[in-house]
Amino acid sequence: MNKNELNRYARQTMLPQIGTTGQAKIRQAKVLVVGAGGLGAPVLQYLTAAGVGTIGIVDNDTVSETNLQRQVLYSTEDIDLPKAEIACEKLLKLNPYCNIQTYNERLDEKNASEIVRKFDLVVDCTDNFTSRYLLDDVCEKLEKPLVYGSIEEFSGQISVFHYDKSFSYKKLFPEKPEDKRTNGEPLGVFSAIPGVIGSLQATEVLKIITGAGDVLSGRLLLYDALKSGFKAVSFS
Repeated sequence: MNKNELNRYARQTMLPQIGTTGQAKIRQAKVLVVGAGGLGAPVLQYLTAAGVGTIGIVDNDTVSETNLQRQVLYSTEDIDLPKAEIACEKLLKLNPYCNIQTYNERLDEKNASEIVRKFDLVVDCTDNFTSRYLLDDVCEKLEKPLVYGSIEEFSGQISVFHYDKSFSYKKLFPEKPEDKRTNGEPLGVFSAIPGVIGSLQATEVLKIITGAGDVLSGRLLLYDALKSGFKAVSFS
């Protein structure tokens, strides 16, 4: 790291659990973020700010006005523009020392393995069960840790799969959960919820990279904003 990088990350490297050794691991890490929406926005911002060396973004969507209530990475002038490209542009302004790789395409059975194998770990910021089960299968096959998060209305949940022989998503949810959408429309989301869960996902990623603390594998962390509470559920 050069002098400017050392100064940029000083408040992080002063932590004994991180130090310059941990920061070097962060700089060398390659993290794939699938979905650049509500969860992806805070995940991408914090991983970039922390100095993750290579970050991949998979998203084929464009910015819509309804996104702006919770996807704080984007602005009004970004409406109708591709999320992956706009995210890359803004993230490099936040931290020019990061290498951002964009995939302006939808992750599917044809491209998933090819993309995922290039990275050390994956962050699931998707909003549908098809993508979640696909990511789970690919990460299990390629032995890549998977940091999972999901949100709806005033709540969210997070866990880590395929880390140190931990559970898979499909073992925790062997059957596809009921889709609660009404007339094909997604459920509402309280604007700050993605920030809470996305920040926790970024935290787990950095813990996996540096070895700091206990990783949230074998546990599902539930958050209820209306009750202002967290609950961890262990599974084995």
